[in-house]
Amino acid sequence: MTSETSSKPLFQRILDGISKSMALLVVLAGVLAFCFPSQIQSVLPTSCIPWMLGVVMFGMGLTLKGRDFALVLKRPLDVGIGVLAQFILMPLVAWILAKVLRLSPELTLGVVLVGTCPGGTASNVIAYLAKGDVALSVTMTSCSTLLAPVMTPLLTQLYTGESIQVPTLAMFLSIVKIVIAPIVIGVLVNEFLPQFSARVQKGLPAFSSLVVAIIVAAVVAASAANILRHLGLILLVVILHNLLGMVLGYLAGRLTRMDTCKSRTLAIEVGMQNSGLATSLAALHFANYPLATVPGALFSVWHNISGALFANYCNWKSSRTPQDK
Repeated sequence: MTSETSSKPLFQRILDGISKSMALLVVLAGVLAFCFPSQIQSVLPTSCIPWMLGVVMFGMGLTLKGRDFALVLKRPLDVGIGVLAQFILMPLVAWILAKVLRLSPELTLGVVLVGTCPGGTASNVIAYLAKGDVALSVTMTSCSTLLAPVMTPLLTQLYTGESIQVPTLAMFLSIVKIVIAPIVIGVLVNEFLPQFSARVQKGLPAFSSLVVAIIVAAVVAASAANILRHLGLILLVVILHNLLGMVLGYLAGRLTRMDTCKSRTLAIEVGMQNSGLATSLAALHFANYPLATVPGALFSVWHNISGALFANYCNWKSSRTPQDK
């Protein structure tokens, strides 16, 4: 234990431990929900998922200020490449995997929803741990999230519209209510109540980690029987989707002459999705397709594991080649 860590109050050390254990918490929540689905469902109905996601988005807004978006003006090429990669690569990979593995329309919808959603908030933490460009990561997540009300419904329509009717306007309004409004409120609170925001921010990573784990538990509990029947196939799709996204994101950075630090950030931002949003949208607008919620739930579990492993690899690589570009 470092002197810096030991000097922190016990409660803060507990909060830090919770936030660092996010992957473990999400896995534990998924396992418990799978083993005790009826008990979890009685406490956590799927109707609570959008509200919980809104709370996480409000927390994200509390960490942002208007000046955080200045990077778009200072480095428009980096941000533009990242956001384009986000909305081009992940939906396309989802669609290709669905075709190659001959997924049902229901599962295809779930995988495509994950692919069309913006970057996940956990990506900023992983970018920091992987010694990536944290400022670029935060800006990419923010920009892709602000574009999501338009891009997510349109891309979902593009890739699944032939087999499933997609309520694009209703999805647009849901994303505004679940994602954009809480973030805007959080930013305003951070701007006008900075002292309150500063106090709350100390516990935000731990709180967000717990809420994400609760969301995963709610979704897994509601779909436990379907998960059991299709576990192998869905896990395969989720793992391939995430890993291909990370690899292609990294290659997109290198092909556009970004250095290693920025390329790592693109890998993380492209590969780690706001799968909680995908799950919420599936539950809200595609209730007739219960399997559509499952890829998002399992993606939430897996991408935290793969992100942590990638961060460890990046740290190992940096220790061997500290001047790596």
